[in-house]
Amino acid sequence: DTRAYPRASASRLFLDIFTMTSWVQYDETCHFPIQNIPFGVILVNGVPHAATAIGSFAVDLTVLASEGLFQGPLMKEKARTVFAPGLHLNAFMSLGKQHWRETRQTLQALFSANNGTLENNKELQARAMIPLASVQNTVPAKIGDYTDFYSSKEHATNVGIMFRGKDNALMPNWVHLPVGYHGRSSSIVVSGTDVHRPKGQTKADTDDAPKFSPCKLMDFELEMAFFVGQGNDLGESVDVNEANDKIFGIVLMNDWSARDIQKWEYVPLGPFNAKNFATTISPWIITLDALEPFKCPAPEQDPAVLPYLQEKSRETFDINLTVGIQGPQMAEAHTVCQSNFKYLYWTMAQQLAHHSVTGCNMQAGDLCGSGTISGQEPTSFGSMLELSWRGSKPLPMPDGTERKFLQDNDTVIMDGYAQGNGFRIGFGGCVGKVLPAKP
Repeated sequence: DTRAYPRASASRLFLDIFTMTSWVQYDETCHFPIQNIPFGVILVNGVPHAATAIGSFAVDLTVLASEGLFQGPLMKEKARTVFAPGLHLNAFMSLGKQHWRETRQTLQALFSANNGTLENNKELQARAMIPLASVQNTVPAKIGDYTDFYSSKEHATNVGIMFRGKDNALMPNWVHLPVGYHGRSSSIVVSGTDVHRPKGQTKADTDDAPKFSPCKLMDFELEMAFFVGQGNDLGESVDVNEANDKIFGIVLMNDWSARDIQKWEYVPLGPFNAKNFATTISPWIITLDALEPFKCPAPEQDPAVLPYLQEKSRETFDINLTVGIQGPQMAEAHTVCQSNFKYLYWTMAQQLAHHSVTGCNMQAGDLCGSGTISGQEPTSFGSMLELSWRGSKPLPMPDGTERKFLQDNDTVIMDGYAQGNGFRIGFGGCVGKVLPAKP
């Protein structure tokens, strides 16, 4: 429905993005063109190094900083410190938007087709540029706190219909505030990490008492998440119209869920063990500057929200999202979901403003998940709970099997990108395999 979810206007694109080219070779489907320049952390001999990605290469920012290549007025004296070996991105995140922007612009200049500084230095290229296929990524920040929101109206409505009926699908508070809960940061893992099926208490409606067993209703949740850059002091709050300047960037996220464990445990305080066993994120953080050309109107909010959540410019980002499942006997993943970040009712700015309105101090490296991203069409539903409608509509798979929920040895592959004119801003994928429960 293009009326509900308008596409980003081509007129919003930065003019230089159309003409920006690089000496690094890649095609139009590459997730990491010169227009992107994400940030992440790679392991070099087991030691964390800050990095970016362009084309099919990771680029070691620790090496570039040691060579004195960050000569901008803001980063000249700071690059060696914040990109020192052994550090994650927290110190860099805390510097603020102007420092992040200058760093990206420096890197774009180094990779520009008219700049020979790095192109002509093969020795430095050999030390700094590593094929992505051979890179080991790690979680890009030390995540102090993790919060998961529930920001898709379609998802919240679908789940409400299943468990409470159509007439009581949305709880009364849902359209007035971004509902969320505090998750577990210690079990956030980077893409490519296998996840064991959790065990826990479950209780079927027909049983008199709970049982302890491996989860039978293992699910994915298609989400995106933002990293906080500059935080706020305890007792202060973040203004909704300044919140985007505090956000360092966005990643893809699969917030794995044990639906049968959750059903038994969630009253009265919400999810606990059903959500704490693993959350997978993509390794590269995409900045809001990179996504700026893909801004589009966010869904209209009715009723009007309270003043502290009212945005002067109500915008979100047009990011295409897909989920594929690859069973152990399948040659490739089968797409089960096609969704979009722009469907979310509550924006990131509103989430951050609401989270901090009590005076909660947000800190560099904190992670905030969007909640499951579902659209209006069944093919856009962002979880197996919705796609199979609580198991009543199994999904046929190409190998002749079907899925109500995830099976052991299924690999879930999430992908996302914003499509430009001849280039795309991608996220590099968010992948995880379900292993059997441990004995």
